[in-house]
Amino acid sequence: MALYLSEFYVFDQDKPVPVIIRNYTQDDFDELIQIQSECFPPPFPSDLWWNKEQLSNHVMRFPEGAICIEVDGILAGSLTGLCVNFDYNHIEHTWEEITDHGYIKNHIPSGDTLYIVDISVRPKFRKLGLGKLMMEAMYHVVIQKKLVRLLGGGRMPGYHKVADIMTPEQYVKKLLKGDLKDPVITFLLRCGRTPIGIVENYLEDEESSNYAVLMEWKNPFNQTKGESGNNGI
Repeated sequence: MALYLSEFYVFDQDKPVPVIIRNYTQDDFDELIQIQSECFPPPFPSDLWWNKEQLSNHVMRFPEGAICIEVDGILAGSLTGLCVNFDYNHIEHTWEEITDHGYIKNHIPSGDTLYIVDISVRPKFRKLGLGKLMMEAMYHVVIQKKLVRLLGGGRMPGYHKVADIMTPEQYVKKLLKGDLKDPVITFLLRCGRTPIGIVENYLEDEESSNYAVLMEWKNPFNQTKGESGNNGI
């Protein structure tokens, strides 16, 4: 097991600020739950915020996939993943199914795909690019473990504004053309993720009309397994 630790600087306007990306531990649990409440306020269901049993499972079952980021000593965000096997011909799933309701008891150590369970950055730190830095840290884990890909369902919280005039597929095409921007999907595109399909009833999420965009990052050093698919996008 190779744990993660990276120390460097980000810039808050012109000021360098020290940052640490590391694996989170039991000592971080209270703060991680507080971060969830700040990142996912109502109408997002509060029962989907982390609880301590879930967080305990993350650090016990797959500590490499449980990372957080500190900014000048303050815990500012986290990212959690698990390993699964993925088949392009069977992309339909819910967040609850593939993450075991966030408990990741279905983590497969020999799985070919690192699946993102959650990414959270405190609102007051979001201008620093921390989410992208944590995502890149997970790419390092994918490469280190010689996995095929990183995958995850991205919320599309801007979709409800146009749901009466376009399908989810049309919405994503607008995002890819740059005609629209979405707080989550556009961010994931900036992180190097590629949309490969729309998943219905992914999560109870009014803003996304319960849809998610399945988004992939393929390990550039492991192209021997699986083929990309776009399922109509």
